[in-house]
Amino acid sequence: MNRLSASFSLTLAAIVFVALALIPVLGSGYWTGQATRYVLFGMFAMSLSLLWGRAGMLTFGHAVFFGIGGYVMATMTMGLFGDGILSELLAQPWIALPVSVGGAALAAAALGWFLFWGRGVSGAYLAIITLSVAVVVEQAVRGFYALGGDNGLVGVPALATWAADPFNPVPMFYTVLVIAAVVYVGLDRLLRSRMGALLTAVSANPDRLGHFGYSVFVVRLGAFVLGAAIAGLAGALFVATDGFASPSLIGFGLSAEVLIWVALGGRNILLAAFLGAVAVRLAESFLSGLLGDFWLLALGMVFMASVVLLPQGLIATPMLWLNNRWNQGNRSNSRDAPGPANDGMV
Repeated sequence: MNRLSASFSLTLAAIVFVALALIPVLGSGYWTGQATRYVLFGMFAMSLSLLWGRAGMLTFGHAVFFGIGGYVMATMTMGLFGDGILSELLAQPWIALPVSVGGAALAAAALGWFLFWGRGVSGAYLAIITLSVAVVVEQAVRGFYALGGDNGLVGVPALATWAADPFNPVPMFYTVLVIAAVVYVGLDRLLRSRMGALLTAVSANPDRLGHFGYSVFVVRLGAFVLGAAIAGLAGALFVATDGFASPSLIGFGLSAEVLIWVALGGRNILLAAFLGAVAVRLAESFLSGLLGDFWLLALGMVFMASVVLLPQGLIATPMLWLNNRWNQGNRSNSRDAPGPANDGMV
């Protein structure tokens, strides 16, 4: 079994998000700002976990949607669509945010239609095509000077929060944390529904799913668009947090990184993928100062060891063990509970 029970999953997620909520209380403003980025990367990792871990779609270009969300957010909030009342309205960050998500979803729908129509592509072919798309889109953005070219776009406005001080990172952190928690709960509920069963079926045996009358194309396209929308949401929030959109957010480099985060954490479990991203980014902060340029070598060794020794994931493996203990304890309590004839009532 490589899934978490509903009760254990929500309990563990509550512990994780409450622990993260304590960072501004226990840490400095610097670490609060860093934690905001880690949470957004965790949300990005969950979107790939949905595609790769549940729907069986390995993509090497997932950062394209992260970057599209970021660039749409940047261009709208910076007022690059011209002058006038409409431009001022679209420049409002809380209006630009859903538009950014929609832009990423629309791009995924167009690409997914090409990829999955008919028998569609999967496996290594899907990975190669999405890799090519990531490289092409990144180079196109670098050569498009209206988007800043290699330098990107600087000075992206932040989201309006309750803070009077726009440089205070705490309100933005809690805003991002709440959004990430809502995304997690929503995805967890979705994967435990009929849609989750369809995603498992389309990954395990798409031909059999088609024989039962379901459209494999619709299921794959729906998952692809949803994953892209969540990636776009993370990208838009990242740009609003960082104040900067660059071509590195949209290319193969970040796409490869998120694959490593999800593989190390555990691609089959949303929370493990989320924590994998947080753990790797946190390790980068410490190891880069400790080992210099050799920190990538250390990360590569950990990744290889994890794939060989812990194929379920470095974080997912202990999670699954704890989940089994949790279920055993619940079954034991159920057996020990008094039945209707033994509860003191005649």
